[in-house]
Amino acid sequence: MRIAIRLLDYLTIQLPDYLNEMNMKSKFETLAIHAGQQPDPTTGAIMTPIFQTSTYVQDGVGEHRGYEYSRTGNPTRAALETCIAALEGGEFGLAFSSGMAATDTIVRTLNPGDHVLAGNDVYGGTFRLFDKEFRRYGLEFSYVDTTDLEAVRVGLRPETRLVWLETPTNPLLNVTDLAAVAEIIKAHPNRPLLVVDNTFATPYLQQPLTLGADIVVHSTTKYLGGHSDVVGGAAVMNVPELHERLAFLQNAVGAVPGPMDCFLVLRGIKTLAVRMDRHSANAAALADFLAAYPKVGKVLYPFHDAHPHAAVARKQMRSGGGMLSFVLQGGAVAAKTVAERTQIFALAESLGGVESLIEVPALMTHLSVAESDLAVDPGLVRLSVGIEHVDDLIADLEQALDKA
Repeated sequence: MRIAIRLLDYLTIQLPDYLNEMNMKSKFETLAIHAGQQPDPTTGAIMTPIFQTSTYVQDGVGEHRGYEYSRTGNPTRAALETCIAALEGGEFGLAFSSGMAATDTIVRTLNPGDHVLAGNDVYGGTFRLFDKEFRRYGLEFSYVDTTDLEAVRVGLRPETRLVWLETPTNPLLNVTDLAAVAEIIKAHPNRPLLVVDNTFATPYLQQPLTLGADIVVHSTTKYLGGHSDVVGGAAVMNVPELHERLAFLQNAVGAVPGPMDCFLVLRGIKTLAVRMDRHSANAAALADFLAAYPKVGKVLYPFHDAHPHAAVARKQMRSGGGMLSFVLQGGAVAAKTVAERTQIFALAESLGGVESLIEVPALMTHLSVAESDLAVDPGLVRLSVGIEHVDDLIADLEQALDKA
């Protein structure tokens, strides 16, 4: 019992001071490995323990040591929340059972009659949640091209309470000038919250809070986990009152990750920087290859010279990331053929793992927007470029394209 008390006291009392000092001094790569984590003081274990427990013994009625029930809080989850917050340059982090659970929780802060201005190229699941569920509860949603600053300005209403955008977007890889959008929102009389889904870029390539965002959202399933073996989500913010409200909802709704999921994301984060460097280098090489291929009509990659938002991307991102889309001149038939003929690129939804994936958004991840203004070109192919050798990836795409 004394060992358990010593460990829990360490996690709930000593760790924050240690982290505050670290966050002031350490670079991103160091934070990814150490933020929120220290060797176990009782055993010396280098990895954060998996606290596989549902409840915690109390010293007296209502007298606990920082944890009482694992839906409310768990030390492994607390380590992950602290780590992700540090990587985003934020004060507070919250972990969820999926990226959509994080999205759901944030939208629950709104009231009937409130308006959400969203980007017109968002993940299909986000659109589905907004359009098919929350609209039923009296919330209003409209969609604009957030790369067009005037469209954002005109799209804001007196009742707008939330601006929701992705950058780069899924699947068109559009890039929004976050600092410019933040300035427009700050000038609005009711000052809506700016929420940025940073899943594609990751905090290694882009930190929206430093550019004026109020909340950053992640599907930790993707690059943060990085190994296609876990589902999770996260939200990071700086305002204490906003954190308190979202933490209340996190506990009340209960869409929280288990300790093993948190452990897996923490493990993945440790190699985030080196993985993203490789993802980005491979994707940039593939963009050049595809741009020169006769059957490809358009290549969409943030750091490619032909991208319309390349200047903005280079201003606010470290590199172009591992996501790449392209449009085939042969349309839907060619897209389906290429996606089914690759051998290294696996035909699968999701993204951000070490292995390369290929998909046709119009028929897969974005099928939910097929009958809307957000419908995706059926000839569009999306790649999640992995960390395999780039020569093998180019050869695989070339042999598949030859058959299209």
